[in-house]
Amino acid sequence: MILSRVSRKQPAAGPIGPAAPARRAFIVRGARILFGAGCASLFARPATAATRLDFDELYAKVTVLGMTFSDKVKSLDGQNVTMRGFMAPPLKAEANFFVLTEIPMSICPFCSSDSDWPDNIVVIYLDRAQTFVQANAPIDVTGRLEVGSWTDPVTGFVSLLRLVGASFRTV
Repeated sequence: MILSRVSRKQPAAGPIGPAAPARRAFIVRGARILFGAGCASLFARPATAATRLDFDELYAKVTVLGMTFSDKVKSLDGQNVTMRGFMAPPLKAEANFFVLTEIPMSICPFCSSDSDWPDNIVVIYLDRAQTFVQANAPIDVTGRLEVGSWTDPVTGFVSLLRLVGASFRTV
């Protein structure tokens, strides 16, 4: 009954237009009333899917003069991406950032010499401080990709690639 009222009040132009968010909210509220909160998710807008980005897709070329970002990385700047890798041993047990590496590392990359520094890393910034997982456990990380040199004002660490607002899960 609630859903039929929506169709009489709203034009049948589809989800495009200024009434779409209000119509969607009304439908979700109506579904909660009729079917319970669990069914309302059927009518909710789906989350934006993240694009998979692999370590071998980060750079077009690496030379003694520096690294050139790949076209894929440039096109994904500001977009949600998911990367699979390993959490480098963190500086402390709980923090809001870590380094994602392609291969497991036994020591903190910040504590090793520059000759041991991997050329395929991405700095991950989480929304909140978290306790980290074992360095040898593969994880999937999803966040918004930021491309270009940036210096963290708190730590002073410099990064070329970052995932911000990120979350992770073990796989």
